[in-house]
Amino acid sequence: MKLNLVSPSTGAQWVLTGTRTFFKRPVALMGLFLMFVATLSLVAIVPVIGMFIALALVPAFTVGVMAGTQEVEAGRFPFPMTLFVALRQGPRQTQAMLTLGALYALAALAVLGITALIDGGGLAALYMGNAGLSEELMGDDRFRTALWVSTLLYLPVSLAFWHAPALVHWHAISPVKSLFFSLVAVLRNVRAFLVYGALWMALSLGAGMALMVFMLLTGSSGGAALVGAAIFPMSLVIAAVFFTSIWFTFRDCFSTEDDSARPEANP
Repeated sequence: MKLNLVSPSTGAQWVLTGTRTFFKRPVALMGLFLMFVATLSLVAIVPVIGMFIALALVPAFTVGVMAGTQEVEAGRFPFPMTLFVALRQGPRQTQAMLTLGALYALAALAVLGITALIDGGGLAALYMGNAGLSEELMGDDRFRTALWVSTLLYLPVSLAFWHAPALVHWHAISPVKSLFFSLVAVLRNVRAFLVYGALWMALSLGAGMALMVFMLLTGSSGGAALVGAAIFPMSLVIAAVFFTSIWFTFRDCFSTEDDSARPEANP
């Protein structure tokens, strides 16, 4: 395995290629992503340990969506069991992936725990689905501070775990080493990732603004209702396309010693 350095424009290519690949098999890839979300949501409602288990499954299921994307890229159909490919690679690989998942869960919960010290648990309750977003909550200075702190604290966690699941799965790197290699890969290619992140932010905001413009142009309660009904499915589609693009960030940042060899999915 070797780390590749990519140009800043590669960030835009990741977004474009991810979008194109998603729309080659939109139903299949959307289905994988919805299975991802639905499974984690069901697990999370288990009392006491549900949230920890759900968070611990995020790395494995991220690999599943990446493997599905790889299948579509190769002209194959990603079947539903592709989502669980990272947990079906033998006891040793499964243990490594679950260990990585446990580290992710601990890191995410630690971030929420710190924010709870700031706002009394408002952000944590919102994240865990125990409370809804309200004007009163948004107007709370402590909640806004907790939101900014959580963003700053989660950023290094995100960078460390960005490539880690794929490194564990496709290159059999140990969980701790995969975190280090992932962090180095993102920092060495930071300009490409800044372009990548900026484009995804622009696309998300642009889609939301387009819906708002539609509502203003219609100027009716029916238009507002239509916009309200469209926001959630639109958000899911954007998230699914985003997860599809993650495979290409990994594919271009890492390669085997033999440049002609690409890791194959094993659904």
